[in-house]
Amino acid sequence: MSGREFFTTRTVAEALAGFRPAHRTAVEEVPLSAALHRVPAADIPSPHALPGFAKSTVDGFAVRAADTYGASDGLPSYLDLLGAVRMGAAPTVSVRPGGCVAMPTGGVIPDGADAVVMVEYTAETMPGTIEVTRPVAPGGGMVRADDDVAAGTVLVAGGRPLRAPDLGLLAAAGVTSVPVHARPRVAIISTGDEVVPPETAELTAGQVRDATASALAGLAIEAGGEPVIAGIVSDEPGALKEKLTEVLPSSDLVVVSAGSSVGARDETAGAVAAVGEVWCHGLAIKPGKPTLLAESNGVPMIGLPGNPLSALVVFGQIGLPLLWRIGGCPTPPVRPNVRARLSRDLASVAGRLDVIQVKVTDGVAEPLFGPSALLSVLTSADGYVIIPEPATGLDAGIDVDVTLYP
Repeated sequence: MSGREFFTTRTVAEALAGFRPAHRTAVEEVPLSAALHRVPAADIPSPHALPGFAKSTVDGFAVRAADTYGASDGLPSYLDLLGAVRMGAAPTVSVRPGGCVAMPTGGVIPDGADAVVMVEYTAETMPGTIEVTRPVAPGGGMVRADDDVAAGTVLVAGGRPLRAPDLGLLAAAGVTSVPVHARPRVAIISTGDEVVPPETAELTAGQVRDATASALAGLAIEAGGEPVIAGIVSDEPGALKEKLTEVLPSSDLVVVSAGSSVGARDETAGAVAAVGEVWCHGLAIKPGKPTLLAESNGVPMIGLPGNPLSALVVFGQIGLPLLWRIGGCPTPPVRPNVRARLSRDLASVAGRLDVIQVKVTDGVAEPLFGPSALLSVLTSADGYVIIPEPATGLDAGIDVDVTLYP
């Protein structure tokens, strides 16, 4: 079977928009302590308002704001001290005209008060009398019962990985467990008679340790996946098809690190086509053109180039968004980026997306080049610059967006 029968090249934009297998992971309930970075399966509404009561945001005195109007250092307002609010307890006193109540930060606002004046703008000139030297507006120095969250409104949205503040908000609302998508199981298959396990102590001529699988596993974990190293498959005809048939039923995504030769790519395409439907065999991206996308009963499969640099670049551009989507997150989290000045001209070809590794020093992005077999190019890079598909290159001296690696 010839690779030409499969070679349907697509742009990266077409792949991101058009290759959208329907498979999603199951939903499971996890405690809040295990929910960081997990993806909620649905919006989670607040069972009640937060904070649930009007409270002070400063140390000071609960007042009627109208009693402080016009107060100044030269002409202070004098208020009767009616009592104090204790932390964690309901007020036992209310505020009447011309009076005030001492307040700790976080204390419950007593009836009759509509503001809290900061203690810095007050003084006790005589026992039981508080001098106010700064006016306060209604609502000043306090939050109302539903200022944080109204009852029934969404605490956290479904489809977005939970961050630390989200966990705090859920805890404040009394939500102690969350329905989330299960972590996608990513089966990683390496191929090639020349590939040997990383623990191989001595290499014979032509052998290479399997570096790509470990790096792909790390990328999968960063995107919320659960990698499964499925082993190394020989170039023997039928071996890859057998392995795919074995791993597909228990996988949410299957990644094949294919050999670099045309023959190896043909074998991968043939094996994938035997167990599923090929969507494209070739991406207009550099590095990484010999990439294959397919699916089997809704489970996506990615055939990556054999060279490690190419494989990891493609997986970053295509595999990670796909992995997030399988795990219930339709829009992947935005990676941090910086603006930097490009140090040299970069050429490209219209219709192809180029991913250029760069080192950023003092606001200057220096492109890093090397054969696609060299992982050291990636390990030396701080991030990458994209030359978009319509462009024919980028000029030295322009400001570019550098997407940073974690």
